[in-house]
Amino acid sequence: MPIDHTDDLEKPNGAAYGKALKGFGVNLLVRDVLASVAFQVEVLGVEQIYSNADFAILRYGSMEWMLHVDGTYHSNPLLALTGDGSVRGVGVELRLYDIDPDAAVERAKARGDHVLGDAADKPHGLREAYILDPDGYCWVPGRALVAAGE
Repeated sequence: MPIDHTDDLEKPNGAAYGKALKGFGVNLLVRDVLASVAFQVEVLGVEQIYSNADFAILRYGSMEWMLHVDGTYHSNPLLALTGDGSVRGVGVELRLYDIDPDAAVERAKARGDHVLGDAADKPHGLREAYILDPDGYCWVPGRALVAAGE
């Protein structure tokens, strides 16, 4: 369930936000938060809840996730694995359902982003595409295929 940020949209209270988190969470370490926000908003059409150069909160439907620039992870053990030139997120697919993959591919190509796989119908009932963000995370926008007569 999305967290209510209406009390302070300018700068969320980190402790209050952290205490409100429930269920499953995603946090991506990125080199440039604002570039990652631009990719996700412009290509995937997600909602930007909050962002600055160090941190962002994004939302799609009822799912929220965070972006942190490496420097905010000063004491986190993951920072040792994110050295210069590393490809982040290898083996992880970040899937957003009910997004037109053809339109996302078109927007990504217009921005010069790397489209790993054009939109295609898949045997598991989805049309999806594979698009890499500026840090190499693989975003998979997809939609359910509509069967004839539906």
